[in-house]
Amino acid sequence: MAVQPILKYPHPLLKKLAHPVPRLDAEIATLIQDLIDTMQAGPGSVGVAAPQIGAGLRVCVVDVSKSRHGKDNHHGLLAMVNPEIIVRSGSAVMREGCMSVPDYTGDVERATGITVRFLDGQSGAQQEVAASGFEAVAIQHEMDHLDGVLFLDRVVSISTGLFRRKNYG
Repeated sequence: MAVQPILKYPHPLLKKLAHPVPRLDAEIATLIQDLIDTMQAGPGSVGVAAPQIGAGLRVCVVDVSKSRHGKDNHHGLLAMVNPEIIVRSGSAVMREGCMSVPDYTGDVERATGITVRFLDGQSGAQQEVAASGFEAVAIQHEMDHLDGVLFLDRVVSISTGLFRRKNYG
């Protein structure tokens, strides 16, 4: 249980389809804790997916509660195993960034409301969560990692919607 290094684009594992988790066990519990630790250590991070730390499994964590964009509309820490979006509604373009693509942000169109079904990685229970706004965007972003998709693949316009990240350090 520790902060793990984040794979950076163009690492080939970031473009691979992640495998379903057959059962929750101690190995998956450790992976989930590593994802949580890694997310919490990342500056401004609101989520991490298993492929970003080199694990090709359908597991991701999202927590927008500490973000100014999500602090008023969230479900807290979501540890999602084998998540699938079962409902999508609305559409909006938002600026996204990613720890695996640290030098850029981009304008991405996403659903503004989703319902996601998953196995809760902490309780083991099947759950459905209706998310909206920034939380919905964060969940979709992390779930894309499970399909080998980066926000770069979804930027609305490479010529006008991709931006070099400002260096605040």
